Amino acid sequence: MLSLQNAGKRFGPRILFLEANWLIRSKEKTALVGGNGAGKSTLMKVLAGLETLDYGSVQLTRGMSIGYLPQEGLRLTGRTIFEECLTVFDEIRAMEREIERLAGEMAELDHESAEYESAAERFSMLQERFHTLDGYALDAQVGSVLTGLGFGKEDWGRLTDEFSGGWQMRIALAKLLLAKPNLLLLDEPTNHLDLETRNWLEDYLKSYPFGYILISHDRYFLDVTIDRTVEIWNKRLNIYQGNYTKYLTQKDERRAQLEAAYRNQKDQIEHLEAFINRFRYQATKAKQVQSRIKELEKIERIEIPEEEPVIHFKFPQPLPSGRTVVEAENLAKSYGPKHVFSNGRFTIERGDRVALVGVNGAGKSTLIKLLTGVEQPTAGMVKLGHNVLAEYFAQDQYKVLDPEARMLDDISRAAVKVPEVELRSLLGCFLFRGDDVFKPLGVLSGGERNRFALARILVSPSNFLLLDEPTNHLDMRAKDVLLEAIAAFSGTVVFVSHDRYFIDRLATRILEVENGAITPFEGNYEDYLRKKESLAAATAAQATQPGQGNGVPHPSSSFTARSAGDNATQPNAAAGLNQPPSGVSHPTSSLTARWVGDREPQSGPARATDPQTNGTSKEKRRLNPIKQKQMEERCAFLEEEIPRVEASIAHTEQQLGVYVSAEETQRLTVLAEELRAQLAALTVEWEELMLQLES
Repeated sequence: MLSLQNAGKRFGPRILFLEANWLIRSKEKTALVGGNGAGKSTLMKVLAGLETLDYGSVQLTRGMSIGYLPQEGLRLTGRTIFEECLTVFDEIRAMEREIERLAGEMAELDHESAEYESAAERFSMLQERFHTLDGYALDAQVGSVLTGLGFGKEDWGRLTDEFSGGWQMRIALAKLLLAKPNLLLLDEPTNHLDLETRNWLEDYLKSYPFGYILISHDRYFLDVTIDRTVEIWNKRLNIYQGNYTKYLTQKDERRAQLEAAYRNQKDQIEHLEAFINRFRYQATKAKQVQSRIKELEKIERIEIPEEEPVIHFKFPQPLPSGRTVVEAENLAKSYGPKHVFSNGRFTIERGDRVALVGVNGAGKSTLIKLLTGVEQPTAGMVKLGHNVLAEYFAQDQYKVLDPEARMLDDISRAAVKVPEVELRSLLGCFLFRGDDVFKPLGVLSGGERNRFALARILVSPSNFLLLDEPTNHLDMRAKDVLLEAIAAFSGTVVFVSHDRYFIDRLATRILEVENGAITPFEGNYEDYLRKKESLAAATAAQATQPGQGNGVPHPSSSFTARSAGDNATQPNAAAGLNQPPSGVSHPTSSLTARWVGDREPQSGPARATDPQTNGTSKEKRRLNPIKQKQMEERCAFLEEEIPRVEASIAHTEQQLGVYVSAEETQRLTVLAEELRAQLAALTVEWEELMLQLES
């Protein structure tokens, strides 16, 4: 579809890449990776036709369409969002207008005339093409993409001029996705997306019918969207099959091979030079010496470029806080008529790493501000524990920095005991190198100052860190340093991040801020998603059962009731779910007790109309012995089947680790997804049967 042949590009006196050969095939899903300044964005611009090569050539297939999304700099004005997105279909809309015009003409023409026959032929051809291009569903396509990228219906009629730079980039991305070019070039497409929108974009790209090339610092995003990795390294393009994780493994293997070849070549060169130096002045060896000299000149020297050193930075460990760091009771926040959330109840204990998740605007930043005391709740209270010292990193943290202070001086004042060499290494990891460290903070961009503000917090942290979007503006190397430092931190961390890999590796708990409620979940983001899917499946399964109100408790009823903060009105039946029969643990009981501070379940009279209890909390539902035996047999079968499916998933994932072909990888990926869905369904069914038998 597109190819580079012996391509080379300079940036001033510096060579970015040379002798690059790259064949980009149709439907290939590729990541373009490399160190900062290696030339990734420049190469993307070359592929998009916005820059030229200094050496070599680019060849495109005739009729091929390319869509390019830069990192920033786009500005759309003069139309509503919906109208702007519809402009990508101008040709189809013009076709629709011509179809309408031809229909009007045909209604007035004589059916026997040549003009009618010509118009009818043109009408038929256009209508068939219009149908092929799905012209009747343009509005639906635009609505689907805008919704996926986080635009509510109320935004569709707003002018694009009203939106900030990040949302402008979302509009540009929406137009590209709707246009569906043969090759998508996306430079940091996730920079301005929240976690839910990234998840949507991942799914969209997985089913994208053509090829694309991505630049991204989000490892998880790359892992699930690509099947090929191209790296700019050592001024060459190196191509790897597989996703980003496989690329890292293969890169280590290639570097080991290169180092071995370098050592062998070095031994060979030393041997030749030793022979030449030994016999250079002996006439009897002149012929052999000349032969060795020519051999030495022909050797193409192997170069091993220096790798950026891996920075291992550790927080200075703060004074310990009390066991309970935060206790929130009936927490609510509103801004005038706008209701953000209410009835929030949770505890955070020492050592927790809590990720706040939810769509943009749900209230994550608001919750962090309440925890820091920057804002006060509308109702309820937030209580900090004994000896808790909070430190807050805001999205606009750079505003509190002294613009006159030099970078190195400012961070040295914050970390008197940290040697300057360590501080400079840390700043280098956050992309401040060489003389950059002597710049006044006032000359840095907003993103650069935020990076510095985060590095400044690392060198002198409090025992309770609240980080709002700390991974913004960081590359993978800086994220790794931050991740490693927080993982080794003895204090407590609450953070908001849209980087799935960062959350999965760091979070031990999740607080979901959604639909006016704050809901706690145990585990990392993967655990949270599985729990959400399980609860949704259980709800759907119960809704389809014919005997609603039969005394069978809903698997999530305990969790929902307790996390809603309505302790005083809990019915016995709901509270009783937190105290299951001996030897049986309710799937959410430990989670609920942990987050409400290990309080005892509330007691009181059951509601007469509670469908979960069928009239009284102590009433037991007796099953027909035959029905009970069938359920017990089904439970026994499921207990044997679930491990078999888990083993099949493990075997499939092991096969995925060995690359055979793109088709085989796709087949195994689909199989693994089907097995995971089957496992989730079997697990939900087993839980429901156990609950029914227990009740």
